[in-house]
Amino acid sequence: MDLSENPFASTHSLDNNPFDDPDIAPSTSQNGFPDHEHAVRMEELARRERELEARERELTQKAENIRRFGRNNWPRFYPLIFHSIKDEIPEPSQPIVNRLYQLWLVLAATLVVNMVACILILVAGSSGGGSDLGSSIGYLLVITPLSFLLWYRPIYNGYMKEQALYFYIYFVFCGFHLAYSVYMIIGIPSTGSAGLIQTIKMFAQGHIVAGVFGTIATAGWVVQGAGNALYYRQASRIWAHNKAQGHSVEKAKTELATHGAKAYFTRG
Repeated sequence: MDLSENPFASTHSLDNNPFDDPDIAPSTSQNGFPDHEHAVRMEELARRERELEARERELTQKAENIRRFGRNNWPRFYPLIFHSIKDEIPEPSQPIVNRLYQLWLVLAATLVVNMVACILILVAGSSGGGSDLGSSIGYLLVITPLSFLLWYRPIYNGYMKEQALYFYIYFVFCGFHLAYSVYMIIGIPSTGSAGLIQTIKMFAQGHIVAGVFGTIATAGWVVQGAGNALYYRQASRIWAHNKAQGHSVEKAKTELATHGAKAYFTRG
């Protein structure tokens, strides 16, 4: 027996280690340093890991919100309803609904500025300042939710649910809102509007701060009023959509009798 032959020696070649995984071992270039492609691959894996972590955090936050409030997400400070143009409105209709929502936000901001302007008008010594302030507070508390419920939410629901009832509600109450906007732009004293007449009066009497806030309020009334008028005037676009979906007064009556108000805030 040849003592040089070790019976316990491995039968595997040193060059063919079965425990070597070519996918795990870093590739090297001829100079012995890691290949650049390996570094790029590791960076890509790290980027994907960061994206997954961010997505997991987002899902956790949504799950927590749903646990606390159900699916309700609007308004953010006290969620009462679910509002998501991206999730609920068909993609072709999203731009117009987005614009109308932005106009409603301008309206809400204008009501706040209008109230501040009326406070300054009262401080400036206007004889009707008390009435202006009281009315402006009432407008803020009443017009803000009613405008959302009576003309913005109906057009939102109209595009979401394709029901004639909501389109007709929008046409009626947005018409009233346009008339109200003109009334507020004029700014008649003692009516709660810091519109044109009130603003000019403040500047003429040297009450610059009150005049500036009145100018901002007037601009807000003009912007949201003109914007709503533009979409209302282009009602042919909405009306064409309305008719194309087979909406009619008879259909609206049927929907009202069938669903009533129970589906006003829901997708059903």
